[in-house]
Amino acid sequence: MTGVEVITFGCRLNAYESEVIRALGAAAGLDDTVIVNTCAVTAEAERQARQAIRRVRRERPDARIVVTGCAVQADPDRFAAMPEVNRVIGNAEKLTAEGLGAGARVLVNDIMAATETAAHLVPEFAERARAFVQVQNGCDHRCTFCIIPLGRGPSRSVPPESVVAAVRRQVEAGIIEIVLTGVDVTAYGADLPGRPTLGRLARRVLDGVPGLARLRLTSLDVAEVDDELMGVLAEEPRLMPHLHLGLQAGADLILKRMKRRHGRAQAIAFAERARRQRPGLALGADLIAGFPTETEEQFAETLALIEDCGLTHLHVFPYSPRPGTAAARMPQVPVALRKERAARLRAAGEAALARYAAGFVGRRLEVLVEHGTTARTEHYLSVELDRPRPEGALVAIETTGLEGTRLRARTLA
Repeated sequence: MTGVEVITFGCRLNAYESEVIRALGAAAGLDDTVIVNTCAVTAEAERQARQAIRRVRRERPDARIVVTGCAVQADPDRFAAMPEVNRVIGNAEKLTAEGLGAGARVLVNDIMAATETAAHLVPEFAERARAFVQVQNGCDHRCTFCIIPLGRGPSRSVPPESVVAAVRRQVEAGIIEIVLTGVDVTAYGADLPGRPTLGRLARRVLDGVPGLARLRLTSLDVAEVDDELMGVLAEEPRLMPHLHLGLQAGADLILKRMKRRHGRAQAIAFAERARRQRPGLALGADLIAGFPTETEEQFAETLALIEDCGLTHLHVFPYSPRPGTAAARMPQVPVALRKERAARLRAAGEAALARYAAGFVGRRLEVLVEHGTTARTEHYLSVELDRPRPEGALVAIETTGLEGTRLRARTLA
């Protein structure tokens, strides 16, 4: 192997930054280098990263292994102690050619002092179906289960003109779908002159880049969604009818112990309002099973939230204690029970998604081809095409059936 390979774990923001890392590494002339961009959301994510590091060393004993990302930022010593690792660098250092190049074996600075994002570094994406554009980084909130602020630092926003320029460049390169991403995107603009909101940014992107066919947003906090974003959702068909929400739980006491800023009623009210703005809207959510002190009755409220909010695209996590967080010191739910509850949430989510997808059988739609015969509808439903089509193309289809949660379709062009 020559050049740079990047192995990515975690969120869409990490995926964006991995493309930046790949470009910077190539420009710096790094050779036979594997960069592992880690995630710290769960203990399982960290375990998978360490497993990947060991596998790379077994398979490529001469490669230079550099490890970075949120798990490294939060606990650099743990990765520095791995004999397979050549260098350990922080979340700020990974986005500079100097940080990626030669230097100290461990280079991890105070992320809480960070003031920059990677928005000025617009990568060429290996995937041609969609591209991520960073609009925000970091988080000023302190949910009791979350270690991400320790990995990402304070909330900081990308100026709107920089976002529009980044989107325009991707569209000019042939990208059909853009995802605006960050750690806490609904906090967007609070640190900028005039305090522009995420809704205002979305409108500015759509107005400023008329050639953009599809715009999506990463996970939203229902306590922060602004009225202008709801207006864009109602008025602009290029903002896709699929939102993902950071709900986490459905019981008010658990939400309070998580230090979330919304309650159950607010989540349900948001779902109802969003669907009034955009009938047929698909809603996804992050849900945590087995948070400390969670009773069976409280779990039942989270399970019921799937129906009460009409959730169809779930990301379910069994609670994972993160060292240094308040929740790790609370009375823990047994691991086996956490996993059992997570399985029940996933099963309910799969059933809800199948019911929702069934409503699209027999319809004519336009889908974005991800690769080969796999495509996505505007509502983020997965589609199996009858024949391969070019990656990144918009294709007219007629759906012919449903297999599990995946639509089958014949192409019309």
